[in-house]
Amino acid sequence: MKNIAKIIKEERKKHNLTQVEFAIRSGLGLRFVRELERAKSTARIDKVMQALDFFGYSLIAVKTEEIKK
Repeated sequence: MKNIAKIIKEERKKHNLTQVEFAIRSGLGLRFVRELERAKSTARIDKVMQALDFFGYSLIAVKTEEIKK
């Protein structure tokens, strides 16, 4: 979750968006955006995917052994 939180925060800042602006433009709640950027481990996957999609990212499942190669 830390990697996703980092990506979201970096992309938000790169696009010169405040958390409030990002929440409004992405259709997400401000509380969710704040918790996401703090890497809250219980974030809803559909909302995480919505946040990533806003910046052109996708969330995919990869077998752990493939990552270690």
